[in-house]
Amino acid sequence: MLVQLAIRDIVLIDRLDLGLGPGLNVLTGETGAGKSILLDALGLALGRRADAGLVRQGVAQGVVAATFEPEEGHPVQALLDEQGLDGSDHLVLRRIVQADGKSRAFVNDQPVSVALLRRIGDLLIEINGQNDEQGLLDAATHRALLDVYGGLGREVEAVRRAHAARQAAAAAAAEARAELEKARAEEEYAAHVVAELGKLNPEPGEEARLAAERLTLQAGEKIAQGLADAVAALEEQGGVESRLRAALRTIERVAERAAGKLDAARDALDRALVEAGEAGAALDRAQRELDADPSRLERIEERLFALRAAGRKHHCTPDDLAALRDRYAARLAAVAAGDAALKKLDDAATEAAAGYAQAARKLSQGRAKAAARLDKAVAAELGPLKLGQARFVTTLDTLVDAEGGPDGIDRVVFTIATNPGTAPGPLAKIASGGELSRLMLALKVALAGQGEAGTLIFDEVDRGVGGATAAAVGERLARLAEAVQVLVVTHSPQVAALGAHHWRIAKSSPSRKETVTRVEPLDRPGRIEEIARMLSGAEVTAAARAAAESLMA
Repeated sequence: MLVQLAIRDIVLIDRLDLGLGPGLNVLTGETGAGKSILLDALGLALGRRADAGLVRQGVAQGVVAATFEPEEGHPVQALLDEQGLDGSDHLVLRRIVQADGKSRAFVNDQPVSVALLRRIGDLLIEINGQNDEQGLLDAATHRALLDVYGGLGREVEAVRRAHAARQAAAAAAAEARAELEKARAEEEYAAHVVAELGKLNPEPGEEARLAAERLTLQAGEKIAQGLADAVAALEEQGGVESRLRAALRTIERVAERAAGKLDAARDALDRALVEAGEAGAALDRAQRELDADPSRLERIEERLFALRAAGRKHHCTPDDLAALRDRYAARLAAVAAGDAALKKLDDAATEAAAGYAQAARKLSQGRAKAAARLDKAVAAELGPLKLGQARFVTTLDTLVDAEGGPDGIDRVVFTIATNPGTAPGPLAKIASGGELSRLMLALKVALAGQGEAGTLIFDEVDRGVGGATAAAVGERLARLAEAVQVLVVTHSPQVAALGAHHWRIAKSSPSRKETVTRVEPLDRPGRIEEIARMLSGAEVTAAARAAAESLMA
């Protein structure tokens, strides 16, 4: 609910603090007094387009602040939480407009973008007027309004879940089919690669090992000569082992008399004797290995060159050949098992599509029943509003199941035929200005309490009507105000008389150089006087005052 509107230096309003209450709030005043300025100023706080012409002449900036008290659990709280904004019991939307047209927006004194301010404002207030293109005139909102009116929340959620499942299943089947087709296209080549690399049987790290061994074998003659020289050095002068044994025997003969001073030398000679024996054995083994297979270098080179040639052919390193073989083998296996797997995925996609179709048709049936009830409810409101010949029709254009989306298979549009024998058409194109305002009122009464906005504004909804029709407009506004806060700008005394709160808008000129608009709250005597003025014109008569009291009674 909108509880306060503060305006500073907007067009003709220099300073205004307007406190609003629940129920029906009425704004009246003579033509040109500035009622539209008030709504333009409120629009700034709701994120509507700013204009330098809105700033009062001679000042640097204009400011508008609208204070709301949203009900607990109102959708605006989720939006505030999503944006990380403080959402206290009071929600203040503020807009500052500079004289050059630039503006800044704030929510509870926290700076926000104008786009976010508008999103928040649209959740809090709905403005209905003959030139307004939001709310009920926007066909994109009709389906959601019908769903809320029909209490179809569960059915809508079921359709959304079924749609998500259908999309996921269809995507999985399509991906598997594409992979299978790709594998089939490459099946012959894959079989060739697997056979070729299976015969070669490459192993990761094999190239590096063969290259190192090749270098060793290529240096075989030098290595053999080195081994021979090493063996000769160990064997000359009777051999190093003989000399070590002789030295060890000599030490052992005198060690007992040396009181342990030769123990270290004896142990070292013993270890040297063992190491010398192992060195000789290793040299002997190396000589045998080099002499064992003189053709090994040729075989290693043949294998190494084969690995490298295969790597070049398949555009990879020799170390990656084994992985390449495994990948192509997996593709062949996938082709072999692909048909069965694809059939399972296709069956799952078909089942998901059937589940979506069932949920969407159930929702569509619920919408058809809700549309019939809504048409009947609106029709009941049209007669008293002097639209008895008009015919309101909620049209449902049902798509085939495959064309349905997350919101189902229905396109929902509210249409109107204002003259007998004419086909219903879109609201904004068929109805005239006065008809459209009253039609909006009829719809809002039928949908009372179904929307998110806690405040509804009607700008001259009674334009062009009077007498009993104007009284019917007032009665419906009062009834609507039992569910939500209603703010109405009116020229009708019948409407004004039903207000729970009443303000008079007037323009005055404190000086020759200045004109200002004032908004004055009216008590009962003031309301009688204002309604009498609306009844009689410039000269308020006793009869007009009596008529005003009668209307208020």
